[in-house]
Amino acid sequence: MIGRVRPLFLWSASTRRLVVGMVIIALVLLFLLPRQTQFLLQQVGKPVADVVSVPLEMMADVDRGVRNWWNQYIALQGIYEQNRDLQVKVQNLEGELNQLREQALASQRLTALLDFQEESAMTTLAARVIGRSASNWYHGVVLNKGEDDGVAVEMGVVTPAGIVGYIVKVASSTSIALLITDPNVAVTGLIQRTRDEGIVQGTAQGFVRMKYIPPLAAVKEGDTVVTSGLTGGFPRGLLIGQVLTVGEREGDLFQTAHVAPVVDFGKLEEVLIVLPPPSSESTESIGNILTSQEKKPKDS
Repeated sequence: MIGRVRPLFLWSASTRRLVVGMVIIALVLLFLLPRQTQFLLQQVGKPVADVVSVPLEMMADVDRGVRNWWNQYIALQGIYEQNRDLQVKVQNLEGELNQLREQALASQRLTALLDFQEESAMTTLAARVIGRSASNWYHGVVLNKGEDDGVAVEMGVVTPAGIVGYIVKVASSTSIALLITDPNVAVTGLIQRTRDEGIVQGTAQGFVRMKYIPPLAAVKEGDTVVTSGLTGGFPRGLLIGQVLTVGEREGDLFQTAHVAPVVDFGKLEEVLIVLPPPSSESTESIGNILTSQEKKPKDS
């Protein structure tokens, strides 16, 4: 008939009876024969389970990998932050250690200066180097003591190792000292072994030489040179350096020796300024003032 759709599959009475019978037989077999049906189901389901287990295991592996990666990432984040904090603490501790090391070194230098002051017969004033010459015109250092502290021009500057130079300029709270490596500085020196005298002076190249050594003086390499005390600023016997070489030209009346200073001028940090001893005139004037005060009659 036109306009009516026939069903694709028609269930007849005999077909329905056959299906119902098969279902009943299957149920009877499932309940009455459990062992046999279980074995049958296992044989049928094993290949199916093997096929299904492959993607399941892959998904489980992916899940475990993601979980482990996440746990490691979280752990690494914590370790990174701890490492950063430890690095900051190490830097702070290194800074504190350097400060303590500098304080210990400064304490050692100041102790050496104090011991030298106590053992020496000189009257000295401790000063700190706060600047150095930035040009090639002169070799000098700037000190943190000046006119207000009693510093004056032509005062000597020394360290426990030996002499440094002379004060050449003074301000109220600072002063400039020329080093003995400067050509404008000259000190009378004495060869300690032979007792021969000469003039120790700097050179334009920053070296030190001893001039006007007697021609017959048996000066040799390694001889010690000290101050003779004949010029102001330094007492006798302060160490200047050691003779490196001795030169004598034909026709010269004197010998010249190159001297290696004992003071490392590039590492100067603290020095001592040699103050002049009290003069006899000032001592006498003070005594006269005290005597005159004692002779004055007391007011009744």
